[in-house]
Amino acid sequence: MWTEEAGATAEAQESGIRNKSSSFSQIPVVGVVTEDDEAQGVFKPMDLNRVIKLLEETDKDGLEEKQLKFVKKLVRCYQNGLPLRDLAQIFKILNLCAGKIKNQPHFIESAYDIIKLCGLPFLKKKVSDEITYAEDTANSIALLGDLMKIPSSELRIQICYQQASSSYKIQMAEVGGLAKTMVQSMTLLENQLVEKLWVLKVLQHLSTSEVNCTIMMKAQAASGICTHLNDPDPSGQLLFRSSEILWNLLEKSSKEEVIQQLSNLECLLALKEVFKNLFMRGFSHYDRQLRNDILVITTIIAQNPEAPMIECGFTKDLILFATFNEVKSQNLLVKGLKLSNSYEDFELKKLLFNVIVILCKDLPTVQLLIDGKVILALFTYVKKPEKQKIIDWSAAQYEELQLHAIATLSSVAPLLIEEYMSCQGNARVLAFLEWCESEDPFFSHGNSFHGTGGRGNKFAQMRYSLRLLRAMVYLEDETVNKDLCEKGTIQQMIGIFKNIISKPNEKEEAIVLEIQSDILLILSGLCENHIQRKEIFGTEGVDIVLHVMKTDPRKLQSGLGYNVLLFSTLDSIWCCILGCYPSEDYFLEKEGIFLLLDLLALNQKKFCNLILGIMVEFCDNPKTAAHVNAWQGKKDQTAASLLIKLWRKEEKELGVKRDKNRKIIDFENLPGLSAEDFVTLCIIHRYLDFKIGEIWNEIYEEIKLEKLRPVTTDKKALEAIITASENIGKMVASLQSEIIESQARQDVQNEQKVYAKIQATHKQRELANKSWENFLARTSNAKTLKKAKRLQEKAIEASRHHKRPQNAIFHQTDIKGLNTTVPSGGVVTVESTPARLVGGPLADTDIALKKLPIRGGALQRVKAVKIVDTPKKSIPT
Repeated sequence: MWTEEAGATAEAQESGIRNKSSSFSQIPVVGVVTEDDEAQGVFKPMDLNRVIKLLEETDKDGLEEKQLKFVKKLVRCYQNGLPLRDLAQIFKILNLCAGKIKNQPHFIESAYDIIKLCGLPFLKKKVSDEITYAEDTANSIALLGDLMKIPSSELRIQICYQQASSSYKIQMAEVGGLAKTMVQSMTLLENQLVEKLWVLKVLQHLSTSEVNCTIMMKAQAASGICTHLNDPDPSGQLLFRSSEILWNLLEKSSKEEVIQQLSNLECLLALKEVFKNLFMRGFSHYDRQLRNDILVITTIIAQNPEAPMIECGFTKDLILFATFNEVKSQNLLVKGLKLSNSYEDFELKKLLFNVIVILCKDLPTVQLLIDGKVILALFTYVKKPEKQKIIDWSAAQYEELQLHAIATLSSVAPLLIEEYMSCQGNARVLAFLEWCESEDPFFSHGNSFHGTGGRGNKFAQMRYSLRLLRAMVYLEDETVNKDLCEKGTIQQMIGIFKNIISKPNEKEEAIVLEIQSDILLILSGLCENHIQRKEIFGTEGVDIVLHVMKTDPRKLQSGLGYNVLLFSTLDSIWCCILGCYPSEDYFLEKEGIFLLLDLLALNQKKFCNLILGIMVEFCDNPKTAAHVNAWQGKKDQTAASLLIKLWRKEEKELGVKRDKNRKIIDFENLPGLSAEDFVTLCIIHRYLDFKIGEIWNEIYEEIKLEKLRPVTTDKKALEAIITASENIGKMVASLQSEIIESQARQDVQNEQKVYAKIQATHKQRELANKSWENFLARTSNAKTLKKAKRLQEKAIEASRHHKRPQNAIFHQTDIKGLNTTVPSGGVVTVESTPARLVGGPLADTDIALKKLPIRGGALQRVKAVKIVDTPKKSIPT
């Protein structure tokens, strides 16, 4: 953003500083690293530790003179540049000198001379020195920022004085955080313009780095710089450098954070005053360019709804500046002002239109837009170019402003309906559309963003005019729509559409498709729910709809806008044809249902729902069924098979499960649900019914509250709906009660089963014990008796510890090998306890309880009995 004036001023400033001291030269804070072997051989090594030790000494006679002598010797030694390897020690010496300045002013010159050396290229002996000494370099550069605290103008200027930058210097400044200290130093320079300008110059260089911009943003650089934009500055550098820094901060750091910093009253007041001064008194190319930059920054801030644009009066001034050329104002700010056709003023006009679009998003701005007569000002461009009238803008400029103004109206006019109507907005737009469609020779330049695709034709003008009409129609304001219909808009839109399709234009196909889509959307908005307007749409309207529906389906994938046009067409069928029986019949006669089914057969989900909805509505017409049944698709597909195919596809997408016989599996068959869960599931099933009932109940209550009396048929219908909703609620409540009662009965049954099981187990044990006692009573073998008693004791002990004892006859175990001699002399072998008596896999089931024996003795527990060594007698089993 350098200009001749600014450059000359800066050079003069720098020249003055050079003349102040003959030792000044064009040197950067951190020079470019060099590998010049000759330069590296010039400087001689010096014992820097000795210099540091000397500077740290105090309270000796003649010490100051000796210290200054050694520092001068150091400066002479490194007059060709500072080696990277020595930077840390040299900057420690610089820091020691700076610390002595307050009590020993002579050290200012020593510090000054060392800082001067920093402007020379840094020297290295090895290629790796840049990496090896990177940390030392970064810390050294950061120290320069801290030295800005020393109250010496010459020293501060010398720190800031730089003419060039290098990637290494910037990188080291980033690591060292120099940007932060330089921002903080601004607070020390409130009334010191020269030093402030040098600091701004440094920050301007540093802000070319994203890292530095982030550091500066965190140090509140944006607000700190913006609040001082109006400080006195005869050179003009302050505003120039400040705006550059703000630009860089917005582009290279967090835009949101910077906007937040600038969104306060103090910053906006400063921007407002700067912009006003430049607008009213800026006549040079540089001033106008700077004015536009400030406006762009303001526009970015205005996007934040929390920015107090209205409170500081900036919004009102911007509206005034945007409209004073079109609407005469007596305001002193614009009295006698006139914009030229220069590039900067032309850009300013477009920027002012743009800022209005941003400002109107804040609703409190609406009244200011009314007061500023913004609608009237913008409508001055909605007319055909007047050849006789001498205008200030060139033809290309006027065309671009015209398109920009119409685009701005599309955002502003819907907020200001009364102003739009009072300016005869509909009539103006329709008249302009007539000119757009006319054969009037007009060579559009089509240079701008808004003029894209409009070179040599009027498509751009038509495109934005239709956008404006579409925005107004979709407000659903009956005053606006009625006025449009009375002015013949429906017929005019159909005429434009027919004219466009009669003259195909493949070169501008995308814009033509957009125009067609907007026409159909406008017609839909006007005709929806209005039978008379649908009748006006009539057969001519049906014809243009059918024309679009016959488009080659392959074009839907072209990306030019055929998809949008088809959506608009289907919407127009719904709004402009359905409900108007003559139009419906004509649509059917022209095989419109066939075309709808052809589109449905394309199986494109984004269209299916809308097409099916239209088909359902058309089925109210008794003539539709015959057309549906007569349709045949590819491979002789019928409408019924197509619909079934779509149904299956929908089921698949929804995840509907089917069994091997293709039956739908119940979704309700969900595992792990309690009775309480099923009670909730009842409500979920009827959720939509409940919501619909709730809405109707609200309607009913509002009718009663407003003390309205519906007609008899409506009253009966409303009462029937309310009753049905109540019945659904009662049905769900009944089902929930049944679930709860069923669960209670099941709980009782479960308790009874457990109790019966306990009783059966107790009976079994009694029988087993009785059998055991009988067995012992019949046993005469002492050894066997002793073993049996020991097993009994183990069983009793195990039962006390809730364990299953081994070899216990009444605990499902075997007593194998337990031989006993019965009185008759026969030996009985008791094998194992039968599973049917002691349990098994069904032991805890209802079946087991049902089969549990309720009679019998101890011998029933014996699976088999063998008679050994004697045929005399056997024990019955």
